[in-house]
Amino acid sequence: MPQEYEEFIRNIKTLTGIDLASYKEGQMKRRLTSLYEKRGYHSFREYYKDIQTCPGVLNEFLDRMTINVSEFYRNPKRWEVLERKIFPGLLGSKKRLKIWSAACSTGEEPYTIAMILSNLVPLSQIEILATDLDENVLARAELGIYPERSLTEVPEEIKRKYFKKEEDFYRVNDEIKKRVTFKKQNLLADRFNQGFDLVVCRNVLIYFTEEAKSLLYEKFSASLKSGGIFFVGSTEQIFIPGKYQFETIDTFFYKKK
Repeated sequence: MPQEYEEFIRNIKTLTGIDLASYKEGQMKRRLTSLYEKRGYHSFREYYKDIQTCPGVLNEFLDRMTINVSEFYRNPKRWEVLERKIFPGLLGSKKRLKIWSAACSTGEEPYTIAMILSNLVPLSQIEILATDLDENVLARAELGIYPERSLTEVPEEIKRKYFKKEEDFYRVNDEIKKRVTFKKQNLLADRFNQGFDLVVCRNVLIYFTEEAKSLLYEKFSASLKSGGIFFVGSTEQIFIPGKYQFETIDTFFYKKK
């Protein structure tokens, strides 16, 4: 069994990019054994054979592997503000925007940004950088496969246009996937790229200390162009935006002075 599980880990990493070796072995092995036995498999080898060939089995496996706390179009009213007010203001005479989705988790956020922006400019003009510290969630994001519950807020026309249904799961189509580049990044330790028109970092800063939060606000501000926008989550209002060269232009949207 140990050898068979190690083989399973190697195969999964090759197939999906997800490294099961980075999870606690005993806990993960029990979780997976319970999952495959419930489905009538008798070994990891047998289970992997169907993961390779049956989308439904692969999708169920992926759903169990990553704790998905994100969703598309999370807090829909904020995305409406982005589409109707923020993007038109940023685009002006520009054709391309430099956009960063920081701490992007399993990819719902950057894909949502691409889908919304596609209502205003051709897909060929959209490029989004998406970063996260966790390589496993980045691998999941690059695959672009999501359970139905992640799409609760997605407008029907967008669902039809940019997703393909596979049993109880949805796959983001390649047109949208090509618009997003995923990279590993440690927000606190790594240097930030510069010159962004829009930086989105939502529902992450609440996990940092006040000191770390302040450092990140400074780094995010420095990464934005003058006139660029910083978009935060619904629990992450910046109480003294001027301290970081920001001014509030809508709820949870800040403009770099």
